[in-house]
Amino acid sequence: MARVLIVDDETNMRRVLSTILKGDGHVVTEAAAASEAIEYISTTPFDTVLTDQKMPNGDGLSVITASKDADPTLPVVMLTAFSTVDLAVEAMRQGAFDFITKPFTPEVVLGVARRAAEHAELLRENNRLRCEIQRQGFSDEILGNSPAIQELKGRIARVAPTNATVLITGETGTGKELVARAIHKQSDRASNSFVAINCAGFQETLLESELFGHERGAFTGADRSHQGLFESAHRGTLLLDEAGEMSLALQAKLLRVLVDGQLLRVGATSFRKIDVRVIVATHRDLRLRVKGGLFREDLYYRLAVVPIHIPALRERKEDIPLLVQSLLKQIAHELKSPARQICAAAIDKLLSYSFPGNVRELRNLLERACILARGKEILASDLMLMTEESKTLTGDGPEDHLQRWLGSLPSRVDLRRTLEQIERELIVRALRAAQGVQAEAARTLDLSRSDVAYKIKKHALEDLDVSRK
Repeated sequence: MARVLIVDDETNMRRVLSTILKGDGHVVTEAAAASEAIEYISTTPFDTVLTDQKMPNGDGLSVITASKDADPTLPVVMLTAFSTVDLAVEAMRQGAFDFITKPFTPEVVLGVARRAAEHAELLRENNRLRCEIQRQGFSDEILGNSPAIQELKGRIARVAPTNATVLITGETGTGKELVARAIHKQSDRASNSFVAINCAGFQETLLESELFGHERGAFTGADRSHQGLFESAHRGTLLLDEAGEMSLALQAKLLRVLVDGQLLRVGATSFRKIDVRVIVATHRDLRLRVKGGLFREDLYYRLAVVPIHIPALRERKEDIPLLVQSLLKQIAHELKSPARQICAAAIDKLLSYSFPGNVRELRNLLERACILARGKEILASDLMLMTEESKTLTGDGPEDHLQRWLGSLPSRVDLRRTLEQIERELIVRALRAAQGVQAEAARTLDLSRSDVAYKIKKHALEDLDVSRK
């Protein structure tokens, strides 16, 4: 469903277009003149604009200009009875998404409207992802002069011009999407789309539809065909973040795309040819998941053509001062305040910290300090590290609890059996707290749902009474 603005001075034409689009589930607003349309565009969000060319109080080209000024992602489709090459060229030059000549068929209108809405959705999602990357402290440049970062940049430069599939590994917060974007920008696909999706953020059925698309009527609620992200990334790059969380069934479909360059939409009977470079990112060891039966071995070897590992921040601490200066500038820009300085003692404190959350954690530390610090300069006392925060909130760190528990164990233990018992007890506790909802238990344990399902089977917990506490 898209929000569509129809601009035409002929009442009957507006009614015809409105009927066609509403029949496809779109929400329609009508404007009888260019001036009226421009006012709507300045105050109301739309997904697509269909505008006539010749109207009172302005023409279709003025609507295009106003649309691009208000929202660069807003596609405008030109409607005209005067089919001339010059007009088509001028409309496209001004930024029109497409061009329809009157008279037209309903199928043509619906097809163009759907493509325009999907195009806008893709552009806006990419803008959102770009803003999210910047919010997390990642710029378009991979910062650092350490040997580890120099090696990383060198590997990116070597693999980018190829079409090889890349497997990016690294801890959470190291900047895996930043590396994927760097590969895309240095490739011959840079002028085409870069599309990213976090596979861990979707249920299996929704993820299948998002990746491969679906046909109208494929399932309940599928009232129109949907283009998947593989098709959106045609001739570009698709990043599958946390692909290790995909089900085995989806892994089989992904393998088919990688082997044959063809995909099958949900509910479709014929394959579609696509040209997409796939980059996979994960914080998990896929080799271990292969051994555990959670990841296909043949798919692993298809994905790991060129492996790239991003070092953790604690492995390149010499880059921290440079990162701090860059992040402080970004934060100041976002907060609309002067950039703060940071004292040497604060830098020393950061250099002595292990940063389990990597660059993302460093960014959050600095943002908090910029907001809460009383002076113009960030002091060591303004930086609340995770270990200090835990003790402040609980009065006792998790390490202290662990040490006391270890001290209560006998001197001789069966390590393997003890670890199995601990794992089983944690799974039971999480399932009961979540009333048996595996997805919720997985979030509690910071595991994927497939991991929890595997462990439930491993410990024979399928018939667990979750009502007990």
